[in-house]
Amino acid sequence: MSEELKLTDEWDKVFPKSDKVNHRKVTFKNHFGITLAADLYEPKQYEGKLSAIAVCGPYGAVKEQSSGLYAQEMAERGFLAIAFDPSFTGESSGTPRYMTSFDINVEDFQSAVDFLISLDNVDSDKIGIIGICGWGGMALQTACIDTRVKATIVSTMYDMSRVAGNGYFDEQDNEEARYNQRVALNNQRNEDYKTGEYKLAGGVIDPLPENAPEFLQGYHAYYKTPRGYHKRSLNSNGGWAVQTNTSMMNVRLLHYSNEIRNAVMIVHGEIAHSCYMGKDAYNYMIKDCKYTDNKELVIVPNATHTDLYDQKDKIPFDKIESFLNENLK
Repeated sequence: MSEELKLTDEWDKVFPKSDKVNHRKVTFKNHFGITLAADLYEPKQYEGKLSAIAVCGPYGAVKEQSSGLYAQEMAERGFLAIAFDPSFTGESSGTPRYMTSFDINVEDFQSAVDFLISLDNVDSDKIGIIGICGWGGMALQTACIDTRVKATIVSTMYDMSRVAGNGYFDEQDNEEARYNQRVALNNQRNEDYKTGEYKLAGGVIDPLPENAPEFLQGYHAYYKTPRGYHKRSLNSNGGWAVQTNTSMMNVRLLHYSNEIRNAVMIVHGEIAHSCYMGKDAYNYMIKDCKYTDNKELVIVPNATHTDLYDQKDKIPFDKIESFLNENLK
């Protein structure tokens, strides 16, 4: 049985509630026994069974932020959609809090698919997933293993394993830098064991230094202002447990992505600092791949990384909708 969670009743999203969709809270359990909390959005009027989408991300966000906006938008366009909190975060269960495991997080997406397939008003052959930022990489990793996912949308993606192992822009892609990170990580592990608490880090810097790079300014403008701040968001507050880097530094994602047979669209902003990760992920995915006809890279002109979190005039929802309709047949 799923664990009984204490879920917020009031509308506490960072975006307005649509009058075109029905909304309710749902829960489901993954294979590790962790109960996940999700917001379910569905069109108020529809006929027959619906195509369904599971949405998650960005990395360090909660379902009341970007993923909820995406899910509600897709429901307005005729899909049943859920936005869920990953294990150890938000309203979902799992202890210790604010931890990451790539294996568990891929399972989070798969358990969301389990839940969608179980719904009477969902066509179980028409399931897609959307991953945003770090969960874009996780969505693509899920597509590597879960053949039930007929279409995957990867938006403004991070490959978290690449960032952890190589640093931003691959500037620390060398053995010495990685060794120093491992030493620091394990020293922190010693301290955590002594104190009995996991040190947190990685929340958005506030106040910003005057010389902060553009991408940090973008994160601050989203997570630390009324535009996107949420009290349960790790990025809006104290960040992740430092020990999350153990998993991220020791595993590389996307190794089998060029074997994905089902459809994938990778969407990235033209001027996003992270655009290189989306382009590289697409190029690797289609290299020596037998199934390239249903793969697409969409570069959004003049869009930054965080523009694709919530700027509806820049997120290519029309293309996303068309791609999903074309491939969820």
